[in-house]
Amino acid sequence: MSAAQPLLALVNGRVLADHGPRNDLAVLVRGGRIEALVPASDPSLDKATRHDLQGRLLLPGFIDVQVNGGGGLLFNAAPTVDTLRGIAAAHRKFGTTGMLPTLITDTAEVMHAALEAVDAAIAEGVPGILGIHLEGPFLAPARKGIHDANLFRLPDAADIADIARKHRGVVMMTLAPERVPLETIRQLSAAGVIVVAGHTAADYATMRAALDAGVSGFTHLYNAMTPLGSRDPGVVGAALDDPHSWCGLIVDLHHVHPASLRVAIAAKARGKSVLVTDAMPPVGADDPTYVLNGQTIVARDGVCQSDDGVLAGSALDMATGVRHLVNAVGLPLAEASRMASAYPAAWLGLERELGRIVAGQRADFAVLDDALVVQETWIGGVRYAA
Repeated sequence: MSAAQPLLALVNGRVLADHGPRNDLAVLVRGGRIEALVPASDPSLDKATRHDLQGRLLLPGFIDVQVNGGGGLLFNAAPTVDTLRGIAAAHRKFGTTGMLPTLITDTAEVMHAALEAVDAAIAEGVPGILGIHLEGPFLAPARKGIHDANLFRLPDAADIADIARKHRGVVMMTLAPERVPLETIRQLSAAGVIVVAGHTAADYATMRAALDAGVSGFTHLYNAMTPLGSRDPGVVGAALDDPHSWCGLIVDLHHVHPASLRVAIAAKARGKSVLVTDAMPPVGADDPTYVLNGQTIVARDGVCQSDDGVLAGSALDMATGVRHLVNAVGLPLAEASRMASAYPAAWLGLERELGRIVAGQRADFAVLDDALVVQETWIGGVRYAA
């Protein structure tokens, strides 16, 4: 890294380092990366341009692996670079520095357009776009949720080729393992696709076989999957029993009760529970309505529902999710922060680049006040006001 690049020092903050908040450190940034963490009195600060954090918390930037929309925009409605730019900007106000734009069940043509748009957005350097999450269309009608079951299908060779070909970013694929041959799961996983289970009516044995074949996690645990029973563990039982897989949790306090969140987090190995939003267009927008599959959805009191009461994503942002983890679930801030940063980075295989405030990582930060409300977001050393 060239010494000719200017040195920036983030000072007078409470830095959430690996072992908890520290108020005696400054963070040096050069060329979009963290150069070092130094004592607040270090002489090297005299050579740097200082940015005063005014005593606020400096957290690693949040990483959201399930973002359907934001800022009044829905990825399915217009899978373009402009849409991705708008969605990322809306979530950036809430500390999200990395995301997987999520395409829910749609046609093969729309899926291809979405893959192309994400590749183009990454090529253009749209801040915050890390890849894509394809949630469907290989899902189970019995656990369809708000998805249009008329668009569900079984994967064919063209689908697999489009998903598994080399892309610029991460590709995550949610599927119902009882609808997809194990060999297809192995093929996608071998190609580097992060295969996860969701919207599935599988039993425990089917889910266990899919985990062995390459499924690495679960989309919005508890929701749209077979529940845990005493004699039938179901998909939830398989998820909580498996020590290696990740579980996405929508912590809006509507999708999952706080007690159920505590059970899941306690059951999983540390580092395997991940905060997600499943966010829809109302996040970062004044309009609480949006159209999905021809239905008008309204966000009321933070709940996105169709007229017949089906949950349709969420109006959650990552910062609110972190607050809920602390205030309603009872996690320490440091662990809530890891669920929003370090753990999703590991799930995506990006832990060497993202998710922690350590030397060498990209300078992605969320600056929060004492109420855990975002005041600034930084991506690659560039500051964005909330």
